[in-house]
Amino acid sequence: MLTKKGKYGLKALVYLSTIPPGQLAFVGDIAAKNNIPKKFLDAILGELRNAGFVQSRKGKEGGYRLAKAPSDIKIGHVVRVLDGPLAPIPCASRSQYQRCEDCDEATCEVRHIMMEVRLAVAELLDNRSLAAMRDPANDDLLEDVRRQI
Repeated sequence: MLTKKGKYGLKALVYLSTIPPGQLAFVGDIAAKNNIPKKFLDAILGELRNAGFVQSRKGKEGGYRLAKAPSDIKIGHVVRVLDGPLAPIPCASRSQYQRCEDCDEATCEVRHIMMEVRLAVAELLDNRSLAAMRDPANDDLLEDVRRQI
């Protein structure tokens, strides 16, 4: 499940993707426009900066901007940085696998279905960019999903 931290981080990145290249956005502005507690957003933006998604400048004229083009930022990567593995249970994770003590992994039906869930989520999020998230009208995959609903 996406945490508030992950959701707020994605909202902040979408906001930053809308400002003109080279300009900076103040944390207070990002927080106010997206209904995010400023102190929490400060911490999230620090993690996004450490992961290379945003750049920052301190001081009176400081703020944040994207460090990469929105089309180069994959949603799956952002979610993993902020929330950890995409797998719903540890034994289905590729990056932070942990063996369960209470079952036989070879025959565990729960693990097998959760591995499919992880694969489906990763397939979607790893192939979606911040640009596609920001501009859903231009996202062909999203349009296909809408037609199926």
